[in-house]
This record gives sequence, C-alpha cells and structure tokens, in this order.
Amino acid sequence: MTAGAPEAENLGNGPKHLIHFALPLRPEWRHKRPVVPEYRLHARFSLGDQLKPSETSMKTNLDLINDCDSFPYYDDDPESYNKLISSYYRFSVAGTPATLGYVLPWVVDKIPWSSDWDVDHHKRLLSPRSSAKERSENEIIDETLRKAREAGAFKVLEKWRNELYTVHGPSISISMERSGSPLFGIVTYGVHMTTYAKTPKGMKIWVPKRAKAKTYGGLLDNTVAGGIATGEQPFECMVREAAEEASFPEDLVRATAVPCGTISYFSFRDERAGGEAGLLQPEVQFVYDMEVGVDVVPKPCDDEVEDFRLWTVAEVQDALSKGLFKPNCALLLLDFFIRHGILTADNEGDYVEIVSRLHRKLPFPTART
Repeated sequence: MTAGAPEAENLGNGPKHLIHFALPLRPEWRHKRPVVPEYRLHARFSLGDQLKPSETSMKTNLDLINDCDSFPYYDDDPESYNKLISSYYRFSVAGTPATLGYVLPWVVDKIPWSSDWDVDHHKRLLSPRSSAKERSENEIIDETLRKAREAGAFKVLEKWRNELYTVHGPSISISMERSGSPLFGIVTYGVHMTTYAKTPKGMKIWVPKRAKAKTYGGLLDNTVAGGIATGEQPFECMVREAAEEASFPEDLVRATAVPCGTISYFSFRDERAGGEAGLLQPEVQFVYDMEVGVDVVPKPCDDEVEDFRLWTVAEVQDALSKGLFKPNCALLLLDFFIRHGILTADNEGDYVEIVSRLHRKLPFPTART
C-alpha cells in the first residue's frame, strides 16, 4: 500500500511510460531491490524494452523507492555488483585518492579527450592534468564538455545551463557544467520543500504540476525544488527557488521554512530526465518543510510549473500509487509522511527498508568542504 493509505478500488493504472530499471521479471521478485542484468552492463537503457505489464499496476511505497533508488546494492548480489562496477571508469582529480564519479564505457568512447587528460583504459581511470602554471582542472573539464557539446556527442548537453555544480571531495575545488554532471556520474545536490497547511479537514499539501516542456513534463512535483549551484548554500538556494517557482516572499520563507535533514539515492536516468537514458545520477537532497496558513497560495513565477493544487494527504497518496509524481519527489513525500507520523511501522510492512533506502550511503565523497 502507498503511504499507509486505505485500500482503494478502480483507481486505474499509472502512466505507461513509468519504468523500473532492471527489475527482475518474475512477479515474486517484485519488491526486491533492482539488479542490473548482465546484458545491460555496457548498453544504454530503453524505456520500451524495460517496460513490463506488472510495472503499470498500482505502486507500493517500496516500488516508489525502487523507481528512484535504482542502482544495485552490493549485498544483494556481490558478484554482479562487482562486475558492474568494474565496467565503469572512475573519475578523480589530483590531490585526493577518492573516486568522484563513475563514467560509463560508451560515454568514455564519445568524449573528445585531449592531452590535458590522463585516460587509462587498463585501470579505467580518468583524471584531468593540471598545475599551478597551467590550466586548472575546472578549465580542462569545461573545455572538454564544450567540445563535446559542439560536436553533438551527447543529447544531455543540448540543455546547456551555464550553471556550475560543485564536485565535493577532500582538499579539492572542482565544478562542472550542470548538464554535464551525469556524464561523469558525480553526486549532485538539491533542495526540496514541502509546503502544507492545517485545515479543519486535516493537513493539505501544495502540489505543483511540472510544465510539459520541462524534464518529466506533466508529472507532479514537490512544492519547491531546485539544484544547488556552486558557491550557494542550501537554505539560500531554497529561498531563491521558492521565489522563482512559487512566488513565495523571501521573508515568509526565511521565517517559516524548517530544515529537516537530507535524503540520498542513486539512480539510472531515463529519457524523461533529458538526454541519454542509463546515465548515472547519485543525488543528495536537502529537505525543508514550511507550514503556511490557508490564505498563502503559491503561484507559478517562471516556466517550471503549470499550476498548484492544494491536496489532502489521501489525494497525494492516491497520486503516488498511480506513479504520477516525479520519481525523486515521491521519495521526498515518503520522507515527509514518515516525519509527520503518517507512514509508520504499523501501516507499512516495508517501513524499515524504506527508511533505510531514503538515506543511502553513496560511494563518493559528500563532505561539503
């Protein structure tokens, strides 16, 4: 059942394009963590050939977790996991032994590497060369991504943002163009806020519908969300996004938005994210709640959102079970329901698994130093 909701009938199937990357075909495996099959280790993912009839039925909370946290876990199948990881190239920079991201082999084949890179195909290592007298790692990475964009090497670079994302790690100061981050498989960071009101009929949540022209067009979202740019602090990002997406006044957000921790997950991207399917997306989201009065109404300010609707918890649960939310936004709502005592161990048999999976330990540095 979804988020502790009572059993419902005649709700219909979710959208046909929703997908579990590499969920096993046997129905009895439906609620296990996703495992990437061997034939997908070096191939790109396709929405059409991954879609199975069982995946269009009503979604459980654990299904929602699997939709987003789709990268396999070592403990579930060590041999397959090691085989998968060994197929990737590891992205790193001088000054730290840490792996900063995983790069897929077909991505490596298409990137226009220059002599400014150490590309070791035997050890499967990628690292920009730099020195104090020459160009920095950031300049090398930027030039490489721009050349790839000019060559039309990747669809994902067609949505060039002119916005930098920080690559976190000990003793490094690295940033790269936001649209290029999935090519290097680095951890990206964002903010998500759930805005809600307490009414005589119970809690209601402000839910926006994404603009059709955007990634995951037409799906439902969290009230406010956005990526954290280089040099930006999470709360300041939240204040900015709240104004841009929902027309919330800055003083309201600063006075009432409450930080509620983080969630983390590791996804395979699909076509709805924009660009090539199968790229790697480890993410950390900084979570905020904001309780407002019923007289506070969010309004679209940019082209990200079509409209907002004020829904009861039951209506949100229903939409979740139909797969109508953007996958990572579904996780944020599960986290919200857990923190507010709506989703509990008494009404969710997979409660412990869900809570654990909302806070995945990623295989890359996440320290904001």
